[in-house]
Amino acid sequence: MSESVIASQRGIDVAALQRVHFDRDAPLLEVDDLHVEFHTRDGTAKAVNGVSFTLHEGETLGILGESGCGKSVTAQAIMGILDIPPARVAGGKILFRGVDLQKMEEKTRRHIRANKIAMIFQDALSALNPVFTVGWQLGEIYRKHTEASRSQAKAKAVELLDLVGIPAAKERVNSFPHQFSGGMRQRVMIAMALALEPDIIIADEPTTALDVTVQAQVMKLLSDLQQDYRMGLILITHDMAVMADVADKICVMYAGNAVEQADVHQIYSRPAHPYSKGLLESIPRVDMKGQELAAIKGLPPVLVDPPPGCPFHPRCTFARERCQEEKPELYDVPGDRRSACFFWEEVISS
Repeated sequence: MSESVIASQRGIDVAALQRVHFDRDAPLLEVDDLHVEFHTRDGTAKAVNGVSFTLHEGETLGILGESGCGKSVTAQAIMGILDIPPARVAGGKILFRGVDLQKMEEKTRRHIRANKIAMIFQDALSALNPVFTVGWQLGEIYRKHTEASRSQAKAKAVELLDLVGIPAAKERVNSFPHQFSGGMRQRVMIAMALALEPDIIIADEPTTALDVTVQAQVMKLLSDLQQDYRMGLILITHDMAVMADVADKICVMYAGNAVEQADVHQIYSRPAHPYSKGLLESIPRVDMKGQELAAIKGLPPVLVDPPPGCPFHPRCTFARERCQEEKPELYDVPGDRRSACFFWEEVISS
C-alpha cells in the first residue's frame, strides 16, 4: 500500500503537505495578535486578547501567570485543538516557519501536530488512555504518521521509554498507565511528544502534582532533550521557581493579555509590570521566616465583563485615574523588553 493511500486513510492530505513550503530562515513560531473567545450563556469571554510572541530554534519561552489567564488556551490555539464551539479564534496569525497554520485545512494541519509541534499535557493520568498499554499508545502515534508495522512501532516505543529514563523499558512497555508513578507517567508523556522528533514542544504545567525532587528530574530531562534535539520549548506554568531554572525569555499573562515580555534575568531582577512584581514578591523566601507572606490583593477579573482601562488596575498599587480609563499597550522598555504599564519606570525603580 502506498504512502499516499496510508496517509489518506489516516486523515493526512499528502498532496496539500507537498505544496507547503516552510521557510527555514523564519522563526520556528510566530504568534501575532492572537485573539480567542468563548461564547457562554453569560456572554463572550475573551480568553486570549491580542497576544504576540516569537520562538526560535533551541529557545525556551516561558508563559507565566495565574490560573485562568489564558496560558493553556494559547497553547491549544497553537496546536489547533480548541473545542469549536464554544471556542473561536477571533483574530491573529500563528506562523510555523513562516506558514500560517490558521489557513491550513484540518487534514494538513493534523500532520503538523506531533510531526512539527507536540504538546505535553498537565495531567498525565487523564491524558493517557487507561485501557491501553503505554507501549501501544506510544506506538500508535508512530504508526499514525509513518508506514511502520506493529513490531516496528513497539520497538520505537521501547526506544522512547529508554530515552526518557524509564528503567526496564522492554518490560514496562506492556504496562498500563496506572502501573506507573506520577513522575514516570509524565516521562511517558514526554516520550509521546518526542515520538516524531518535533521542532517545537509545548509543555503545559508538566510538573503539576509532582513533588519537588521529581519536578527537578522532569525539568532536567526536558531541558536536556531540548538541547540534544535543538527544539523550541514553550513552558507554561505558574511556578516561578521552575520557570527561573529553564526559561530564556518570559511572557507574563494576565486576564488574557500579555502584560510583560522580557529576558528571564530581567523579569526576576527588575520586573517592569506591577503584576510581575507582585508574583515575585509572593514567593516564600528563607530570609522571611516569621513574616507575613506578601500577596496580590483582590481577584482576577471576570473575562465576560472585564474592568475598563487596564485589566490589572483594581489590584494594582501603582494605579491612577488614567489606568481606569485607558488600556495600556505593550510599551518598548530599555533592555529589549516590553511592558503594558503606563508607569513602568516607577515599577522598575521601586
